Amino acid sequence: MPKNNLPIFDCLPKLLDALAQHDQAVLQAPPGAGKTTQVPLSLLEQPWLKGKKIIMLEPRRVAAINAANRMAKMLGEPVGQTVGYRMRQAVNVSPHTRIEVITEGLLTRWLQDDPELSDIGIIIFDEFHERSINTDTGLALSLQARELFRDSHNPLKLLVMSATLDGAAIATLLDDAPIITSQGRSYPVDTIYYPPPKKQHGQAFNDITVHVSHTIQKAVAEQTGSILVFLPGVGEINRTLKHLHNTLPNNTHCQPLHGNLPLKEQQAAITQTDHGKRKIVLATDIAETSLTIEGVRIVIDAGLCRSPSFDPNTGLTRLHTHNNAQSSTEQRAGRAGRMEPGICYRLWSEAAQHQRAKHATPEILAADLTPLCITLLHWGCNNPSELTWLDAPPSANWQQALNTLQLLGTIDDNQQLTPTGKRLANFACHPRLALLLLKAEHYGANKLGSTLAAILSERTPKHMDANLATIYRAATGLDTINPAHKGWQQRVQQLARQFAQGLSAKKVTADYDESDLIGLLLAHAFPERIAKLKNTNTQNTVFQLANGRAVQISTHEHLAHTPWLSIAEAGGIAGKNTDTIYAACPLNNTFFNDELKYLTKQNTLAQWDDKAGRFIAEQRTQLGKIIIQQQTQTSLPKEVKTKALLELIKNKGLDFLPWSHEATQFIARVNLLHTTIGEPWPSFSHTALLNTLDDWLAPYLSNINTLADFKKLHLLQQLHSLLPWPLPQELDILAPISIAIPSGRNAAIDYNNTPPILAVKLQEMFGCAQTPSIANGQIKLTVHLLSPAQKPLQITQDLAAFWAGGYQEVKKEMKGRYPRHPWPDDPLSMQATAKTKRRLQLDQGF
Repeated sequence: MPKNNLPIFDCLPKLLDALAQHDQAVLQAPPGAGKTTQVPLSLLEQPWLKGKKIIMLEPRRVAAINAANRMAKMLGEPVGQTVGYRMRQAVNVSPHTRIEVITEGLLTRWLQDDPELSDIGIIIFDEFHERSINTDTGLALSLQARELFRDSHNPLKLLVMSATLDGAAIATLLDDAPIITSQGRSYPVDTIYYPPPKKQHGQAFNDITVHVSHTIQKAVAEQTGSILVFLPGVGEINRTLKHLHNTLPNNTHCQPLHGNLPLKEQQAAITQTDHGKRKIVLATDIAETSLTIEGVRIVIDAGLCRSPSFDPNTGLTRLHTHNNAQSSTEQRAGRAGRMEPGICYRLWSEAAQHQRAKHATPEILAADLTPLCITLLHWGCNNPSELTWLDAPPSANWQQALNTLQLLGTIDDNQQLTPTGKRLANFACHPRLALLLLKAEHYGANKLGSTLAAILSERTPKHMDANLATIYRAATGLDTINPAHKGWQQRVQQLARQFAQGLSAKKVTADYDESDLIGLLLAHAFPERIAKLKNTNTQNTVFQLANGRAVQISTHEHLAHTPWLSIAEAGGIAGKNTDTIYAACPLNNTFFNDELKYLTKQNTLAQWDDKAGRFIAEQRTQLGKIIIQQQTQTSLPKEVKTKALLELIKNKGLDFLPWSHEATQFIARVNLLHTTIGEPWPSFSHTALLNTLDDWLAPYLSNINTLADFKKLHLLQQLHSLLPWPLPQELDILAPISIAIPSGRNAAIDYNNTPPILAVKLQEMFGCAQTPSIANGQIKLTVHLLSPAQKPLQITQDLAAFWAGGYQEVKKEMKGRYPRHPWPDDPLSMQATAKTKRRLQLDQGF
C-alpha cells in the first residue's frame, strides 16, 4: 500500500496544528492507521522542534525494532542514521539520529540522569492502551519534569497515541489536551464467532488448543492468506504446534512468536513469506502491538491472556489466565486488516463478547511496586500522590513495596534512601537484583552475581531445572546446553556484561563453593523467601518460607530433597492454594551463624501450650517464622512468665479461670451495688476484670505451670484485693450472702439474677407480710416460694399481694398433694416453719 493512502494522513494536518499550538495532544488511531511510522516522520521538520530529538516509546522490543526499520526504509536510509532504536540489549543510533524508538523502561532512567531532557523536543507514548507500569511512570515523571525544568520558550511536548483507550480520560490528565481521531482501519475485517463445543466424546471440552487447532485447519481449507493466532502463553503455543504436526499442506508452515524467543526469531515470524507460501504465526499478546505481520489476513483469537498479579499479603506474584478485554479483542482483530480485507475468528460467542470488560486492568494496579517505589524515592517523591496519574498506585501495594525496601536495607525509618539504596537505584533492574549485585561485588564474585541477576531478569526456558546453580552453569557455558536455548544464553551473557559494568573489582573477601555462594546471594536479595523443608508426599515437597507461607516443588526435582533453600521465584496459578518454586538454590544453613546472622533474631518464647496443657518456655533462634534452633528454658524471669499467662487469659477470656460459686456470687454482689449505688463501688464487669488482671491476678501466677495449678487459684480471695476498706464490710451489710427468714434460718441469696433471688420453702415465709430487701431497702428480692419438692409455686416481689390472693389457689392445689405439710387458711398468723405437721406436733409434746 502506498504510504500516502494510510488513514493517518487524513488527520495529520490537525495533529501538526494541535502540536504547534499546544504542548500536548492525544491521537486516537485504530490498528492499521499508520500512526507508529508516519507521525514521528511528519514531526521531523516542525519548526518548534528546533532540531531536537523525537523519542517514541514502544512496549516491546520487537515492536521498537520493527518500527525503526520501517521508518528508516521509508527514508531510504539504514537504521541508525535519522531513525534508530535503543533498548536494554540492543542499541542502534548515531550522532545523526533524530528519532529514537525506545523501550519504555529507558525513559525513567533518562529522567533520573537528566530531568530536563534538554536534547528532546517531544516524547511520543505509542500503544498507550497497553498501560504498562513503565509507561504510566514515564508519563507521570515527564509531566513533573516538564513543569519543573522546561518553559514555554523551551517546551517538552507530549503526544499520547492509543488504539483503543478512552482518549478523553488521557486528555483530561494532560490538562485538556486536544484530541485528534483517525478514522478506522484501512480494510474491513469480518468477524466470525466460533465457540468450542461444550462436550466432546461425551466429556466436558476444556482444552482450548484442540479447538484452536481445529479452527486453524478450517481456516486453511476455507480461506486464503497467512494466519495470526492469539494464545495465552508459551505452553498453549507448544501444544497447538503438536496438534498441528503433519496436518497442514506442504506450502504452509507454523512459527511461534513470544517474548522468550531471540529477537532474530521474532523478526522472522513477522516478515513476509516466499511467494506461494502460507504462514501460521502462533503468538502471545506480543503481536497486539504495532506490528505488521506481512501477508496476514486471518486472525484466530482464543480470547485469553495470561497476566501476573501481585499479592501484597504474600509478596508473591500469581499468573492469572483470563478473558482478554474488548479493547484487546478489537486490537487483535485489527491485525487482519492491515494489508487487505480480513477475517477474524473469535472462539467464543457474540453474547460473551459484550460481557467482557471494556479495558484490561492497568499493570500499575496489579504489579509489584518495589521498582516504582525506589524510582520515585530516588526522584525525590515520597508519596505517589505528588505526581499526576491516570490510575494511582494502590496504597496496599505501595506499602508492601516500602516494607520490601526496608527489609533490604535500602530505606530508613523516614522512608529516605540509605547509601545502599541510592546505589541500588542506579541499576537498571529490580532492587532485589541490584542488592544481589552489590553483595556479589562484596564477595568478589562479580561474574557470578551479574550472571545470576541476568538469569533472573530474563525468562528461563521451559523445562529447565529449577536449581539456579544448574541454570548458572548452562548460562555460562560450563554445561552443555540445548541448542534451542542458545538465544537465551546469549541474552543472559550480554545482560550480565552490562550489569558487571556497574560493579567495581574488589579483593575476594570469602572463598565459598559456587552453589553455596549462589544460595547466599539469593538469601540477601530474597530474605523472606528463605525456606525450610517441611514435609514430603508422593508428588510434592512442601517448604515453609520465612514469611510463614508454604511453597512446593515436585519430588522429582533435585531441590526437593534439600533441607534449606534460597528461593528467587515462586508463584502460582489462580485457584491453586499452594505456590510453586520456579527458581531456587540450596542454602548452607551455617551462614545463619555469620553472613546471614543479621536476618536472625533470638526470641524467648513463653506461652501456654494447649495441646500439652502446660506452660512452656524456650529460647529460639528464628528467621522470620522459621525456627532455626530451640532450647528449653529452665529459668525464666517472673515478669516474662506472668506476662505470657496474662495474655493467655486475655485471649481465652475469664471463663478459662476456675471460678467457684462463691467467687461468681462475690462478683455479682459488687456489680449489683455498682449499678444501684455507684461510687465508690467499682465495676466488676467482664471487661473491667480483664483490664485489671495486673492488679488482682498477676501476683499469683508465678507458680502456674499446668492446668492443675490454675485450679489451685483462690479467685475469691484475690478479688477481695480490688475492694478498698471498708467496702468488704459494707458489702456483707448491703449485699449479704444470706438473709434471716421467718423460719429462723439464714437463706442464701442468688446474685446471678437481677434482682437477686431468695428461694425458700413457702411455709418458711408464713407471717412475713413484706418482701425481704437488701441495699438498705433499695432492692427488693425476687422470692421463689417452693413446694416441699423444691419446685417454684410462686415467684413474686410482692408477698403481701400473694398472701391476700394467689395463696388460696396454691393452697387448694397443694393441700391434697402435700397433706403432711401445713396449709393454713391465714398464713400471716401462722408460725413459719420448715417442718411437717407431725414434726411440729412432736415438738409441742403431742
